[in-house]
Amino acid sequence: MEVRNCRGCGRLFNYVQGQQLCPACVADLEDKFQQVKMFLRENPNAPLNVVSEENDVSVKQIKQWVREERLTFTEESNITLECESCGAKVLTGRFCAKCKASLQNDLNSALNRPTVTLAAPKPKGSTKDRMRFLDN
Repeated sequence: MEVRNCRGCGRLFNYVQGQQLCPACVADLEDKFQQVKMFLRENPNAPLNVVSEENDVSVKQIKQWVREERLTFTEESNITLECESCGAKVLTGRFCAKCKASLQNDLNSALNRPTVTLAAPKPKGSTKDRMRFLDN
């Protein structure tokens, strides 16, 4: 375990893995997430900057939650992100459905590669390829 400074408040904490935030900042961030989630349920067509201002959360943080698939925008919502692969509009996650399917097919084909078969041994009829020993 290592000790690090929290990126949110600067306090020292025991870092294990994941975000470099202390437990207090993680709890605060989770409270903000629940607040944004409730706001979006009540105001599904609110623009991203309004959601950010009303809940005192950065636009970058809201986009991160969408990329992590913790938040999903509705079809009627004006808020969309771009697919990291092709640039199409996505409502949640990093990739559109077409690119997700393509990536999944690529991974499946990489996992299901045919196995290499070993060559059959040569017949023993020839003495030319055999190992020889010198007698003393």
